[in-house]
Amino acid sequence: MDPCDPASLPIVLLVEDDPISQAYLHAVLEALPVRVDAVSTAACAMARADGIRHDLWLIDLSLPDATGAELLAQLLLRWPQPPPALAHTADSDPRQRAAALDAGFSRLLVKPIPAADLAAAVRAALASQAQPPDWDNAAAARALNHDAANVQVLRRLFLAELPDTRAAVVDSVLKGDTATLHARLHRLQASCGLVGARRLADAVDVLRRAPESSVALERFDHAARDLTG
Repeated sequence: MDPCDPASLPIVLLVEDDPISQAYLHAVLEALPVRVDAVSTAACAMARADGIRHDLWLIDLSLPDATGAELLAQLLLRWPQPPPALAHTADSDPRQRAAALDAGFSRLLVKPIPAADLAAAVRAALASQAQPPDWDNAAAARALNHDAANVQVLRRLFLAELPDTRAAVVDSVLKGDTATLHARLHRLQASCGLVGARRLADAVDVLRRAPESSVALERFDHAARDLTG
């Protein structure tokens, strides 16, 4: 991550309907630094999440059009491999923490949140989201009956074909050819599973679910290029 390059920074979806609280949280987050995608309703949050894979969701438990738990449930349906999710609330009732954790949040922050506490929580959540390895050798071994020689043969074939496959996927996205794109991604995901190309498989899944997202396409492109050197 290059802090001098905004495009390289993590993206945080901040959902907060109170303008003053949103401005405060936004300022603390930007100082980390991260890019902040701030909205005030659950509907706006879902609209943003349709086109962007965020690196963290920071969600108010009480919104004008939904609870934070309801919004998180919708986001999890949209992103089966989700980023970390933090909840925040002005309600100091101890039962809120258990409810938030049960809903799928990794932590509940109670407002007013000191800047240092918010920064520490966000840094910890982002650090927990480790990038998957390029190769999952155990998964490949299971898929191919623990035949190590066969794994290596199929990986060589997979890597030989990958540059053309990558180019074809990118071309389908740029042309807006959704049917062809989905067919290519379906075949590629199956191949990734056989050879244990874990990181690329995750990127393929994200692109399949959000083919209109430039972030998803960039993630796929980087994962494919990194495998082929």
